[in-house]
Amino acid sequence: MHAAADASRPDAILLLGPTASGKSAAAMAVARERPVEIGSVDSALVYRGMDVGTAKPSAQERSAVPHHLVDLVEPTDAYSAAAFAADARRLIGEIRARGRLPLLVGGTMLYAKALADGLDDLPPADPAVRAALDAEAAREGWPAMHARLARVDPATAARLEPGDAQRIQRALEVHALTGRPMSALLGARAALGTAPRLATIALEPSDRAVLHARIAARFDAMLAAGLVEEVAALRDLPGIHPDLPALRAVGYRQLWPHVRGELPRAAAREQAIAATRQLARRQLTWLRSEPDVGVLEAGSTAAVATLAAALADALSGPSG
Repeated sequence: MHAAADASRPDAILLLGPTASGKSAAAMAVARERPVEIGSVDSALVYRGMDVGTAKPSAQERSAVPHHLVDLVEPTDAYSAAAFAADARRLIGEIRARGRLPLLVGGTMLYAKALADGLDDLPPADPAVRAALDAEAAREGWPAMHARLARVDPATAARLEPGDAQRIQRALEVHALTGRPMSALLGARAALGTAPRLATIALEPSDRAVLHARIAARFDAMLAAGLVEEVAALRDLPGIHPDLPALRAVGYRQLWPHVRGELPRAAAREQAIAATRQLARRQLTWLRSEPDVGVLEAGSTAAVATLAAALADALSGPSG
């Protein structure tokens, strides 16, 4: 990911990290002291009605510090990395015009990459093709769909797990729409306009066991705050089904069978915590593959101080 050419004068600060690493708390601590507005870089926070399981900022936090790119669409609606990149770039300009600095915070690495580097030039989603693929998967199962993908796009199939429904579906959709494997199309960047200059900072834990403990504690806190009831309320909305991108979010996906009476709560909890750990591992792997990312120890007071210093430096003169 590209950092700002002049790191002391970025257009925005991008604060990334694995789930449960304390990004939001660090951002809030700094934003209370600096002229900052926070933008979410999280593919689940865009959905209205998904508050508990996404650790969405509270009404009190949102009144204390402006938050953006939250509650944009209904869970039945589509929202893409391309839409995020366009929205975030517009937001950066608006916040800068107010004389403030955008602090973009989250863990959806595809969104971060789309904002910083643009997107691979792939066709947009086609509801009819997706419906057909979903129907086929319902009959044959996603491992069979993965085997089908291996025949038409072995390179993509090799990097996906047989149960990764969302990504298998997308790869098969791209092949159906273009007649070409998605792996052959990757690398052709879609034009999204001039990329903003970003100073990228990552919060990363040095002790993986501490992160795992934080993940379990946070999920238990979500359960205590009513996550099961939130998923049950989503279940009752018109047009909701488990293959929607919104319902594939970690936690929601694992609790869906529980609210349908198909899985005990304890088993759903264990599956959700395991899936969150896997997500954190993928996020860390992605972050460590990126150049020009400043790494701070997650949860440390020094990290907050360093982030505050970076913001003060960025605010000390005009971007340009």
